[in-house]
Amino acid sequence: MFTLIFNEIGLVVVALVIAFTYPQLGSNAFRAAERTLGKLARKPRLAVLAVGLAALAGRAILLPIEPIPVPYIHDEFSHLLLADTLAHGRLANSTHPMWVHFETFFVIQQPSYASMYPPAQGLILAIGKVIFGHPFWGGWLSAGLMCAAICWMLQGWLPLEWALLGGGLAAMRFAFFNYWSSSYVGGAVAATGGALLLGALPRIKRRPRIGDALLMGLGLALLVNTRPYEGLVLSLPVAGAVAVWLWRGKTASFGAKLLRMVLPLGVTLALMAAATGYYNYRVTGSPLRMGYQVEWATYAIAPTFVWQSLGPLKTYRHKEMRNYYIGRNVTAFNKFRSPGGWVDLTLSRLLGIWTFYLGLALTIPLALLPRVFKDRRTRFLVVTGIWAFLGYSMVAWANAHYSAPATALIFALIVQGMRHLRVARFLGKPTGLFLVRAIPLIMLAAAGIVAARLALGQPLDFGPFTPMPRPAAVERARLVAELGRCPGGSLVLVRYGPSHQPLDMEWVYNRADIDGSKVVWARDMGAEGNAELLRYFPDRRVWLVEPDATPPRLSIYSATARGESKTAPGAAETEPAGCAPSVPGMAFVPAG
Repeated sequence: MFTLIFNEIGLVVVALVIAFTYPQLGSNAFRAAERTLGKLARKPRLAVLAVGLAALAGRAILLPIEPIPVPYIHDEFSHLLLADTLAHGRLANSTHPMWVHFETFFVIQQPSYASMYPPAQGLILAIGKVIFGHPFWGGWLSAGLMCAAICWMLQGWLPLEWALLGGGLAAMRFAFFNYWSSSYVGGAVAATGGALLLGALPRIKRRPRIGDALLMGLGLALLVNTRPYEGLVLSLPVAGAVAVWLWRGKTASFGAKLLRMVLPLGVTLALMAAATGYYNYRVTGSPLRMGYQVEWATYAIAPTFVWQSLGPLKTYRHKEMRNYYIGRNVTAFNKFRSPGGWVDLTLSRLLGIWTFYLGLALTIPLALLPRVFKDRRTRFLVVTGIWAFLGYSMVAWANAHYSAPATALIFALIVQGMRHLRVARFLGKPTGLFLVRAIPLIMLAAAGIVAARLALGQPLDFGPFTPMPRPAAVERARLVAELGRCPGGSLVLVRYGPSHQPLDMEWVYNRADIDGSKVVWARDMGAEGNAELLRYFPDRRVWLVEPDATPPRLSIYSATARGESKTAPGAAETEPAGCAPSVPGMAFVPAG
C-alpha cells in the first residue's frame, strides 16, 4: 500500500493548495455530478447494487494488467486447500497414511487433513471454483459484496448521499489494487460480516424487522467463521446496545421486539452454531474445537494473547517448521510481551491500519474526529472503534485483515468526518467543500497512476501481501502446469537450503485428494525417510526441487546423486520418457 500512499502525497498537496487559494475551481461540474449521484443515492437498494457492481467491474477491467493471482503466502495455500475440499463435497479429508511427508504450515494432518482456518473464506473460494472455474472469482465476488454491504451499513447511520459516497470510496480502496481482491488470504468476507452487524443495529433500533435481524445474524455467522476473536470484540458493544434497546427502547413493544428481532436472530444464531459445530466436529472431532486450536496445539509454543505464557516444546519432523514455530514466532512473542515491545507492536499496528484502510487522502477528514465524537449519531461508532482497537492490540500478530470486521466502522467515521469538513471554511472561503470533493478524485487518480505503472510493466511493492506474482510463486505454478502435461503422475520432493527463512514461500502444499493429484508435493526426508514414500507411490516420476538454489533447480530424484545404491528407491539414470519440464527462471538438471 505504500505505493498508493506515495502517489497520493503529490495529489493531496495539489488539492490542499487549490483548496486554500481557489476553492471554487470546478464548482459547476461538481454540483452537476452531485445532483446525478444524489438521484441514485435516494434509491437505497439500487445504490447498494451499483456500488457492488462498480467494484466487481473495476477489478474485472484491470485483469489484463493485474491478472488472476498466483498463491504465495502460507495462508493462501491453506484457504485454497479448504476450497478444494469443499468443492469435492467434503468438510475435511481423511488423514493420509504418509502424512509426515506432507506436513506444512497452517494445515492440520490429524485427526483429519484440513485447513486450520474457519470455513467462510474457503467457502467463497469454493463457490468461485465450482461456479466460475477458478477460486479467484470467489474472492472477486466477496470484494463486491463487501463494498455493497459497506454502503448498506452506512445508509443505516448516515444520510443516503453520504452512504453512497462511502461505498464508492470503499470500492476504490479495496476492489482494485488490494490483496483482499487480488489474493486468496481473505478479509472481505469478515468485513462484510462486520458491515451487516453494524448496519442492522440502527435499523432494528428505529423499527425492528425480521429481515434486519436475519442480516445481523448472518453478519455474526460470517464473523465467527472468519475472524472469531476480532468478531467477538466488535460484537460485544453491539450486544450491549441491543440489550439496552430491549430494556429501554420505545420504538416497539417488548412483544414486538421478541417476535421481530430476538426470535429470528436466535434462530439464525442457533443454525450458525449447529453448522459451525458440525464443521468443527468433522475437522477436529469436537464441535467446540477449531482447526486453528489443533494446529496451534500441535506445532506452536508461542500463544496468541499477551496474558498467556509460552507452551511446552513440540515435536518437529522438519527443520523449516521448527524454525518458524520456535524461532520466528517465539522471538516475536517475547518481544510483544515486554512493555516496549507491546508499544512498538501497537504503533506498528496503527501504522498498518492507516496505510491499508486510509492512506493520506482519507486521513484528511479524520482530523475532525473530535467533532465526530460529539455527534450523537456516530458517538457509538467512535467508542466501538476505540474498544475494538484495544481488543485487537491484545493479539501478538498483526496483519491488515485481522482488523477486517471493523472496516465499515472505519469508513463510517471517515464519511462523518467528511460531512464536518464540507462546512469548514478558511478566510471565508469554502476550503473544506473543495477538499471533500477532491478526495474521491485523488483516490481515482492514484489508482490510475498505479494502473499505468502496471501497464508499463513496473513492479509494485505493497508490503508482504503485494498482490503481484512473486518469482517463486510463478515458478511453482509453472512447474505444476509443466508436470501436469507429463504422462502419469509426479512426486516432487522439496529440499530447502540452509539459509531458508521461515517466511520464505513454502512449496509443500497439496490438494484435497492427494493420491488423485497429478502432482504431489512432499518434503525431502533423506534416503531412508523418502523410501517409504517412494514405495507408496511406485508408479510416479520422482523429482527433486531445490528452491533456494540460484537459480532454483529441478532434477530427477537420483539415489546415486546422494551417494546411495542404484537400487535404492528413487534411483534414476535416465530422464523419464516424454517429460522434460521447461520452467523460466528454474534450471532443469537432466539425469545421467
